[in-house]
Amino acid sequence: MSDELQEVGPIDYLVVEFPGNRMTGEGFPLLVDLVDRGLIRILDLLFVRKEEDGSVTGMEIADLTGDGELDLAVFEGASSGLLDQDDIAEAGTALQPGSSAGILVYENLWAAPFATALRRGGARMVASGRIPVPALLDTLESLDATEAAH
Repeated sequence: MSDELQEVGPIDYLVVEFPGNRMTGEGFPLLVDLVDRGLIRILDLLFVRKEEDGSVTGMEIADLTGDGELDLAVFEGASSGLLDQDDIAEAGTALQPGSSAGILVYENLWAAPFATALRRGGARMVASGRIPVPALLDTLESLDATEAAH
């Protein structure tokens, strides 16, 4: 493994659906802030739309809201080539017809020193995952209900 690859943090992806193609842009300044603070590095950012007939197409990074206020130029060129047509099609299966989505692939820069130290020590990642917030909330509610019953 090259030295450059050994210093890479964990890579994650998100597919965020915007039902009815309603993108407010509210999250974009926060995403820029994460990049500016060196917490993440965007490897790919792609927008897709699922039409009513089920077809999925890529969208240009531009003013997606059409209001002239959302400047996504900062994200232009965020394409490592990791995402391909198969990824777009797979993301499309999770979308409702008439919706748009952003597909984001990013490196967790904040975790790179930790991951690098572990790899230097011979450790390797054997599993990774994410607990969806609704599942966490359901579990916490169940625990609260169980405690209240006792």
